[in-house]
Amino acid sequence: MLEHLKDKNRAWAAKKIAADPGFFKRLEGQQAPRYLWIGCSDSRVPANEIVDLDPGELFVHRNVANLAPPQDANYLSVLQFAVDVIKVEHIMVVGHYGCGGVAAAVDGKRRGLVDHWLHPIREVHHDHRHELAALDSDKARWDRLVELNVIRQVRNVASDVFVQDAWARGQALNVHGWVYTLGDGLVNDLGVTVSGPEELRA
Repeated sequence: MLEHLKDKNRAWAAKKIAADPGFFKRLEGQQAPRYLWIGCSDSRVPANEIVDLDPGELFVHRNVANLAPPQDANYLSVLQFAVDVIKVEHIMVVGHYGCGGVAAAVDGKRRGLVDHWLHPIREVHHDHRHELAALDSDKARWDRLVELNVIRQVRNVASDVFVQDAWARGQALNVHGWVYTLGDGLVNDLGVTVSGPEELRA
């Protein structure tokens, strides 16, 4: 089963070795990425490809709607490992326009367990309901909610004790908020980078 995927794997590995014979040997010996990507599980948003980084250059955590909830042990384990062990310098929270998870959070339909997971987006929607209602189309409201969700998750990451402790000991660490556009492959920096506790308070 899945022979076509195994064949693609062999072809990919051969291409990597042809371009750089020592590539996989170097990967075996170290993992020292400078970046942590917290992104959506959507299959159209491949983290490494979007920023054109090789394996070993990007530490990645993905979930439905790119959430960074302070009660999720999976996300927190990734965050702590990235900050305390790998000592990444940049954490990018990356949403994407057209996110089905963001839409599902507020469309009124019931889907089961994922409704609980998406609850933080409903809170963001409620907190910004007047701003969203003032927009002139469903697409504009959806796109803005995607952005507002990323901004909230940036705040969650920057508020976490692992990040706060890193700043307290003088570790260089920046938390960024980006949104990826499926239609053209470009990322939009929302300009909400937090590089220390003073910026978070601001």
